Amino acid sequence: MSSGSSAIVAGARSEVIASGSIGKVVRRGTLSRGRLQLDEGRLIRHDEDRRDLEPAAVDDPEACLIDLRVKLGRLELRNPVLAASGTCGYIRELAAFVQLDRLGGVIPKTVTMRPRAGNATPRTVETPAGLLNAIGLDNDGLEHFLEHHLPYLRTVGTAVVVNIAGETIDEFVAMAELVGAAPGADAVELNISCPNVSHGLDLGIDVRSVAEVVTRVRRACPLPLIAKLTPNVTDLVVIARAAADAGADAVSLVNTFRGIAVDWRRCKPILANDFGGLSGPAIKPLALRAVWEVARALPALPVIGIGGIANIDDVLEFLVAGASAIQVGTANFYDPGVCERLVAELPAKLEEIGATSVAEVVGTLRSNR
Repeated sequence: MSSGSSAIVAGARSEVIASGSIGKVVRRGTLSRGRLQLDEGRLIRHDEDRRDLEPAAVDDPEACLIDLRVKLGRLELRNPVLAASGTCGYIRELAAFVQLDRLGGVIPKTVTMRPRAGNATPRTVETPAGLLNAIGLDNDGLEHFLEHHLPYLRTVGTAVVVNIAGETIDEFVAMAELVGAAPGADAVELNISCPNVSHGLDLGIDVRSVAEVVTRVRRACPLPLIAKLTPNVTDLVVIARAAADAGADAVSLVNTFRGIAVDWRRCKPILANDFGGLSGPAIKPLALRAVWEVARALPALPVIGIGGIANIDDVLEFLVAGASAIQVGTANFYDPGVCERLVAELPAKLEEIGATSVAEVVGTLRSNR
């Protein structure tokens, strides 16, 4: 968030607002009515009973700080909320709805070495509590991305994580090297888990392939490295451990679950590709299970939680299950302002449980057994 930004919290019980670019939140005093506004770096209280403004300095020595910053290996974010790849285009599409510099980071749609038209239509279908998609990595190709999209992304004021997908390990390495050499990217996310393209899952379901692609990309690219993993495996912990041992700074859990929607009257799948990837609220319990299992087995490995996140309680569920950060995906389609709202709501939730930082709540979930 830039220091000149303005944010309003209506009906707040206490003075809680995000400050500056360091991702901290200042709380001072109590406010039973009215609203709060951050204006040019000052915290302003608008009381319903009075028309004048009472500024509260961000650097108040008596202030209680709520630190939203998170660290994912070598990647530091101002807060844990990221817009997920594949749901916000090249991020320009989101700019009309969200002040991008308030987010922890943005992840443009997956880019491949060469342009792809994607799969035939229909390639999306709504399901109960979810979305089934078989887009097929429709994108402009890496050269066009670096020349036309990355320059814009350099201006958005938050971390830019470039999501790449190669057809072979050699291609992953070549792409990562090019991204790492171009100014503007803060990290690379390896999409080794897309269920909707040929060879999309081959790398992500094999321990040795995961280890090799992460090892080689780490050598070729200086940027922090995130491995986006598929849930469509027998033991996700084994795959995550291979990525961690090979040098991944973090893992994203999880990509979509492979599924099918059927038109029983025509006796055909609804999607032209037959199969697609399921996302949305329907997969949240499965994604939470994956995050918790990996976080417990590999406590030193930062996890980014993905799957059905649509409100602030979802965010906190993933954080306590062991995710250090989260990505919002499908919810962007029907609620494009959701990411910014989650950032605004997070401080009050942390304050509610007595936490002064995001880190305090990460991984605090305990078994009943």
